[in-house]
Amino acid sequence: MVIVRFYRKPGLSTGASARKLRQLQLVSSLVRSIDTELCFNVEISSELSHRDREKLAWILGTPFDPHGLRITSHLTEVERSSLLVEIGPRLNFSTAFSSNAVSICSSVGLHQVRRLEVSTRYLIHWEQVGLAIGADIENKLSSALYDRMTQCRYLFPVDSFQLDIAPQPWYEVDVMGRGRSALQEVDSHLGLAFDTWDLDFYTDLFKVKLRRNPTSVECFDLAQSNSEHSRHWFFKGKMVVNGKEQPKCLIDMIIDTQRSSNPNNVIKFTDNSSAIEGFTVENLRPTETKGASKFTRVSNRSHIVFTAETHNFPTGVAPFSGATTGTGGRLRDVHAVGRGGHYIAGTAGYCVGNLLIPDYNLPWEDHSALYPPNFARPLEILIEASNGASDYGNKFGEPVVCGFARSFGLFDSSGERREWIKPIMFSGGVGSLDADMVRKVAPEKGMQVVKLGGPVYRIGVGGGAASSVEVQGDNKVELDFGAVQRGDAEMEQKLHRVIRACLERGADNPILSIHDQGAGGNGNVLKELVEPAGAVIFSRRFPLGDPTISTLELWGAEYQENDAMLCRPVDVPLIKQIGHRERCPVNIVGVVLDNGKVVLSEEEDDNELKYLDGSYVKQGTRHPVDLELELVLGSMPQKVFHLDRKPVIVTSLTLPTSLSVLQALDLVLRLPSVSSKRYLTNKVDRCVTGLVAQQQCVGPLHTPLADVAVTALSHLSLEGVATAIGEQPIKGLIDPAAGARMTVAESLSNLVFATISDLKDVKCSGNWMWAAKLPGEGAALYDACVAMCDVMSQLGVAVDGGKDSLSMAARVGKDTIKAPGALVVSTYAPCPDITLVVTPDLKCPSTGCTGVLLHVDVSGGQSRLGGSALAQCFNQLGDTTPDLDRPGVFKQAFIVTQSLIREGKILAGHDVSDGGLITCLLEMAFAGLSGLNVDVTHKCGQPLEALFSEETGWVVEVHPQDADYVQTQFKDRAVPCHMLGWSTASGWQAPIQVAVDGVVVLENVDVLSLFRIWEETSFQLECLQASPGCVRREYESWGKRKTPCYSLTFDPLISPIPACPLTRPPRVAVVREEGSNGDREMAVAVHMAGFEVWDVTMQDLLDKTVTTDTFRGIVFPGGFSYADVLGSAKGWAASLLFHSSLKEQFRSFVEREDTFSLGVCNGCQLMSLLGWIGSLTLASPDEGQPPSPDVILDHNLSERFECRFSTVRVEMSPAMMLQGMEGSVLGVWVAHGEGEFNKHFLLSP
Repeated sequence: MVIVRFYRKPGLSTGASARKLRQLQLVSSLVRSIDTELCFNVEISSELSHRDREKLAWILGTPFDPHGLRITSHLTEVERSSLLVEIGPRLNFSTAFSSNAVSICSSVGLHQVRRLEVSTRYLIHWEQVGLAIGADIENKLSSALYDRMTQCRYLFPVDSFQLDIAPQPWYEVDVMGRGRSALQEVDSHLGLAFDTWDLDFYTDLFKVKLRRNPTSVECFDLAQSNSEHSRHWFFKGKMVVNGKEQPKCLIDMIIDTQRSSNPNNVIKFTDNSSAIEGFTVENLRPTETKGASKFTRVSNRSHIVFTAETHNFPTGVAPFSGATTGTGGRLRDVHAVGRGGHYIAGTAGYCVGNLLIPDYNLPWEDHSALYPPNFARPLEILIEASNGASDYGNKFGEPVVCGFARSFGLFDSSGERREWIKPIMFSGGVGSLDADMVRKVAPEKGMQVVKLGGPVYRIGVGGGAASSVEVQGDNKVELDFGAVQRGDAEMEQKLHRVIRACLERGADNPILSIHDQGAGGNGNVLKELVEPAGAVIFSRRFPLGDPTISTLELWGAEYQENDAMLCRPVDVPLIKQIGHRERCPVNIVGVVLDNGKVVLSEEEDDNELKYLDGSYVKQGTRHPVDLELELVLGSMPQKVFHLDRKPVIVTSLTLPTSLSVLQALDLVLRLPSVSSKRYLTNKVDRCVTGLVAQQQCVGPLHTPLADVAVTALSHLSLEGVATAIGEQPIKGLIDPAAGARMTVAESLSNLVFATISDLKDVKCSGNWMWAAKLPGEGAALYDACVAMCDVMSQLGVAVDGGKDSLSMAARVGKDTIKAPGALVVSTYAPCPDITLVVTPDLKCPSTGCTGVLLHVDVSGGQSRLGGSALAQCFNQLGDTTPDLDRPGVFKQAFIVTQSLIREGKILAGHDVSDGGLITCLLEMAFAGLSGLNVDVTHKCGQPLEALFSEETGWVVEVHPQDADYVQTQFKDRAVPCHMLGWSTASGWQAPIQVAVDGVVVLENVDVLSLFRIWEETSFQLECLQASPGCVRREYESWGKRKTPCYSLTFDPLISPIPACPLTRPPRVAVVREEGSNGDREMAVAVHMAGFEVWDVTMQDLLDKTVTTDTFRGIVFPGGFSYADVLGSAKGWAASLLFHSSLKEQFRSFVEREDTFSLGVCNGCQLMSLLGWIGSLTLASPDEGQPPSPDVILDHNLSERFECRFSTVRVEMSPAMMLQGMEGSVLGVWVAHGEGEFNKHFLLSP
């Protein structure tokens, strides 16, 4: 193997270079400027021909500057004038970039390219020529340029990817001879996080019951798959609180909530996800999934799936990659439910410490606080984790439609620092499940064990144990590196398409049972898959991404984008055919036995028969894994937890006596939990799939304020699912039980604004993030769980699943810093009509009338400030927190509100939460560009208490003629509903006036002035993740932007009549490449327009099972073909341009006079690279060369992916599909990273 290098300039965009320069100048004022370039390090197994080099140069180059790619560097270091620093990925495993780049090369016949990694080279120029820079400054500067967990500095050009690593052999652990001490030694050596119970149990298991020594692989296996992270010992354990044994464990209490709700769960507590009864809907599905075929309508019963999990430790140490794999793992939970599920949409949440944004002082943040070196800083985590989760979802094709973000760090009343040093990265997801795919088929002897997904990498080795360490920072740093993971959304997407193709075969689905691979790797997922029957697994059947992988790593690494499934031998060819079509690896790695054991065999002769007939036992071969499933999974005893309550020291909240409402708002509206989340919503796709009915943004200018997310189950029906989130961890610091009840209340207060089938149909995922094994915290979690279960039982809702992360503490120097105990409750329920949703934006003023504002006050007028945003702004907690004191009133309030929404009586609605009643009102005004005139007369306490207390309730806007009726409805159910005032004028200058008990406390301010305060924290964060100039222009434009005036010049309900009768609908192909993700909604659109639409993959065309001459139209959908690693649609274009038969097919198609084409997003970029857009033809004069486009979609001005709801006017156009639409003004979703049409002229050499 040799490495050839290609260099391309620049290495970073203008904005990214500016951000890097600022980082370097913070390290040293001697830095003047930087230049950058990319270095493509290409590993090849044989020499490249001249033609091969041309192909590779086209793939690596840029369309507008074909001469910008060189085999020599653009940058030259000059001694005492500049410093050259090269940063690239750690070489211990192939990156996702490399995997996709190699796939592109393979698709055009460059099979000798084995690995392709890109590094960034920085030439740092000094302020003065002749400076001698010391090694210390050089190291600090280079360290500022990379993430040490995933990258490193290359001191010399990379000349080999081969690491000086030999696979470590497994060994026996001498428990028989040395007993417990042998396990303690391997625990320390491998970072297994065994506690005293584990050491005693496994010593007894092997020494007494099995009477043999375990292997190092078995010890590693048990540590991962039986870790707290994987097995949830705490929730299943016996609780002894203050010396008194409790009658039930936590999980039993949680399961008992089911008794008070409707029995609508079809899956609960037993699978990768939970599911409830859904609806019978129509879907568009292909008639054949192993090859190209037309779509047809299919009616089926579709159940509703929900799952949620966290990925906290990996996100803390490597935020971007940790969040990508957290998102990927949760997606696999959705598609591994039952015999396979369909994803629909995701939710996301982040809890981090104080942000300490440079040059943006938030007075409650402590700039002197220390942070540990093994965790990223909170600001980096918030930006990079949300970047990672967004990037993964964007590339996979899953929209994010709901979420939360919180920043917190202070010393409580006892003087203890509480902060999210170890962050929360929360990922939830909604999906669907065909009714006949609910039950997994039990494993039977002879079934084949199949792995779907990419090869084995040394990724996430020991993540389960590392995440379960009691206090993060107590394990070795090198083990933290071993637990770092990588996400490859492209592979996940291919994996999902295989599962979908199997599912859409209906009764012929070859998947009998499926589990996703996560913590514990193969050792965990394969044991779960074949329990209780057993299986033999052959290590040599696994494809290795790295030849130095050891048996322990193969068995225990969490390498992502993998599932395990069972099928019958007769279905193996079918699954492999589907895998080939979707370009997803399919490997038969073992066979199910009936002896109750899992055996990992390293034998060269992988003969299944001797295992099936049991004769292998006579050979006496020692295997690295040979475990009795019943002993390690089935009948393991409970752990016992002795918990003691620790008195909570509280202090009354003390606010400045001169504090005005406006001054308080100037602080509260900047708090990250209150302020705008535009920095999160702008960069994440909120529309892909075409199933999103309500996402985060509402109102004329798409302000991120929605309470509830709603999605359809099908493109062809109005039935769907509503979901919402609640989390109130700060209130839990004062009273854990109250915090839990308020969490439930918040989630339901958000959910109430989408019509659902019944309150008792609501199910919840409960996710617990707590330092539960530290003094006082376990008892606090216990009390919170009891409170949550009690209040849910009173409300009639129930938990049906969830996860926990119980090591939420970090070592900072000699101190242990605990995160606030957090419970996240995600509610979800059937939604019979996805159009019946109420949003927070005030609506009456925009129509020229005044709206009436009513406060549904479940608290009964209380005004408790404990745990509030206002208290946090003054570095305090307070002593009395809001609570859900009257669950019965809340229940009636929910029922009445739902009824009024069905009647169309509520125009706008928003819950009272972080920031209190005044923030609720202002957010409704911001979203609707409306003024307010309110007088709060029904709440006790001083004005600041009445306005900023976060008591349970919500505000609704109603038409004046409906006000009395609405109030009567609430009164008849004994629900307090108070008149607050009016929504008044419309526009940015609309006045805001607030009074309390007749005394005006806020006046002479308009919507824009307060809106800018609310947006500023988001603006500061946006400047750190997008082009600052672009961000600033948007921020400064708010006062000039107006409500769009939509209009149609045609009737969308009337379909055009063909000029002459058609014997059959014209046939249109939706052609997709690996990474395309907008193909299904595009197929539905084409179908609804009256065409016969076909599902066609690039592999179908390459295999010549279908050709373009049978189609009248071709549609190239959006997405991220090959993850856009070498530029948008470059890989896709290469696969067409460098295959002579395909190139000729498409040339013939485009030259026919009876055809049309459509490219969307990635597909549009493809058409540009093919020469279908602009003045160029499909081939340049030199037939050996691909076309050089003169029109292309360039990078967004913001220099990142953007998702916006744009206003588009249709002009006169020769485009067939726009005829008759001239003059229409439409709202159109855009979601892309390269969306600016540019016409360029080729640069001279």
